[in-house]
Amino acid sequence: MNIIVSQEIENVCPGFVGAAVEAYCKNSEYSAPLWQEIDEWAERYKATLTTETLKRLPGIEATRRVYKTCGKDPSRYRPASEALIRRILQGKKLYQIDTLVDLINLASIAYGYSIGGFDADKFKGDTLTLGVGKAGEPYEGIGRGMLNIEGLPVYRDAEGGVGTPTSDHERTKIELKTTHLVVLINGYDGRRENVVANAEFIQQLLRKYCDSDGGSYQVYP
Repeated sequence: MNIIVSQEIENVCPGFVGAAVEAYCKNSEYSAPLWQEIDEWAERYKATLTTETLKRLPGIEATRRVYKTCGKDPSRYRPASEALIRRILQGKKLYQIDTLVDLINLASIAYGYSIGGFDADKFKGDTLTLGVGKAGEPYEGIGRGMLNIEGLPVYRDAEGGVGTPTSDHERTKIELKTTHLVVLINGYDGRRENVVANAEFIQQLLRKYCDSDGGSYQVYP
């Protein structure tokens, strides 16, 4: 998979660092050991964070800053990592979807990055370009219906948008039958070492819970 970071993103976040993990794996409906890990992270955050202090986690703070620079209200269109941790701090359980999606959610809360997870066989073409959403650009967020992505960072394939830090697209979403996975980590804080650590953490989780060798990852741009 070729990934291009557009000049639009370079202008609003010159230090952006991303990573793409690509792996073949086996999905399942539920993994009890994975959920034990998720619950452990949830307890850790409930003991150390509030709904205000979580906004100062570097990955979340940087993503919110990019939203504001692009003209988007990050409190209305919350980055996924913030929304997940915020839900935990409000005493709510994270939604249980399937093992791959739950695993990606764990990786997101563990490092504070908004992470996109995709069925790679659903992409159109071999290139993803990270740009900024346009006015009126059609985009159906998973479980959210049509989403106004104007001013949101967005990955596009040959057909259109597939992922934003707020919500991924229905067209390329992970399903139980998904075997070819691509995960995109968005480091708007520019911390390459954290982005790499997050990618390696995802590989570790894939080996533990998804009958995978962990695949490989590339850092970009």
